[in-house]
Amino acid sequence: MSVLALDVGTTGVTALVVSEDGSVLRRGYQEFPQHFPRPGWVEHEPEEIWQAVLAAARAAQATQGDVTCIGVTDQRETAVLWDKATLAAPRRAIVWQDRRTTALCETRKDAGQEARIAELTGLRLDPYFTATKLCWLAENDQRSWAGVTEGKTAVGTVDAYVVARLTGGKRFVTDASNASRTLLYDLRAGGWSEELCELFRVPVSALPEVVPSYGEVGRTDPQAFLGLDVPVAGIAGDQQAALFGQGCYEAGRSKCTYGTGSFVLVNTGDTPVLSDRLLTTVAWMKPDGELVYALEGAVFVTGAAVQWLRDGLQVIGGAAEVESLARTVPHSDGVVFVPALTGLGAPHWDPDARGTVFGITRGTTRAHLARATLDAIAFEVRDVVDAMTDEAGLSVPSLQVDGGASANDLLCQLQADQLGVPVQRPKVLETTALGAAFLAGLGTGVWSSPQELADTWQLDRRFEPAAGVREDGSHARWMRAVERTKGWEQAR
Repeated sequence: MSVLALDVGTTGVTALVVSEDGSVLRRGYQEFPQHFPRPGWVEHEPEEIWQAVLAAARAAQATQGDVTCIGVTDQRETAVLWDKATLAAPRRAIVWQDRRTTALCETRKDAGQEARIAELTGLRLDPYFTATKLCWLAENDQRSWAGVTEGKTAVGTVDAYVVARLTGGKRFVTDASNASRTLLYDLRAGGWSEELCELFRVPVSALPEVVPSYGEVGRTDPQAFLGLDVPVAGIAGDQQAALFGQGCYEAGRSKCTYGTGSFVLVNTGDTPVLSDRLLTTVAWMKPDGELVYALEGAVFVTGAAVQWLRDGLQVIGGAAEVESLARTVPHSDGVVFVPALTGLGAPHWDPDARGTVFGITRGTTRAHLARATLDAIAFEVRDVVDAMTDEAGLSVPSLQVDGGASANDLLCQLQADQLGVPVQRPKVLETTALGAAFLAGLGTGVWSSPQELADTWQLDRRFEPAAGVREDGSHARWMRAVERTKGWEQAR
């Protein structure tokens, strides 16, 4: 038996066919376009996402009889609208990175609404989250929003859209981990909040049914999806899926995924741990309705900073080159890059911050900028882990890492040095997709228990921290730089 995992990310779709022993048998990948209609705006065309799903699954050679079930994981917080009958989207999706709702959030903060929102959701009033984007649509795209108020148009995150397409429109569902990222979900009640829906002008009737993260929720339509007729049995937001794929099933276990952004999550068990600077979220919902929670630090731009070096500055020809280039210098020579290209996420939370490079001299080379970029990623993750340990009182004795950038040995060593704890990298780095496969397989009996899944985890390399680096002053210089980036857009 094998499981097909669909990882619908921010820049592309990864499809993995995973065997019973947790190994990857085949993989497929397909990028899809990013649209930037204005500075700070980021959009996706839903149909382009769906076509990328089909292409990636074809490349992974997913066939009836070989694949027994499907798991879906997705970029979270992105707001998607689609016609319930035709499944066509009336407009582009507004992506989680999009900053257009900054003023909307500030208005509600000034009205004193943030404390109540945080109490109910465990989140912040920030443009990052889905409800702010939906509220913007209600106010600024009345043509598209009319279908929502009339009951003809569905509203959801990317997982709900993909499941609708997989099932030929028969199922309109989202799992609790994705729902908990919308600012519309009551974290303790475990369902949509009428109070929050009214606040953000979103009809409760337009939202998907919230279902457990594993267990069959529907079947694929063979005419819609490559001739496959198999259960869709696992759904989770990408970072929660990575936590599951890393085998972090016990309270206190933590991971960091390096993708477009970087996301540190620690499992807090059946207790939602609240924090002023971090996010409280559902890790997953069990079939019996029991919720497992996590504390999360979301860093918006890490891998995207390397992409900017490649595409924006053309400093490197490919993302993999950043390590070899950075290794040609022993340090950044005082250069500090704060990659606040879409504002700052946890633990600073400033949508008006902008990317800045400090410390440039006549001796600065592209190698120093590459090194400063890797330093920045390590510093950003350290800031989150420090908040977890200092503010929330959680212990992080080691950190399990995954995602594309975790293949970078230099980054992993820099991360261990800044945290002062070991960093452990598994053999399978695509743990977001792996987590989706594990959820689906657990929901259909491919695996019998989380412990059986944990036994499939294999260590590739353990990075030990070098003595004294954490206290060498480089982080203090980084923090000075971060403070100078804050509020930049406001001051324009």
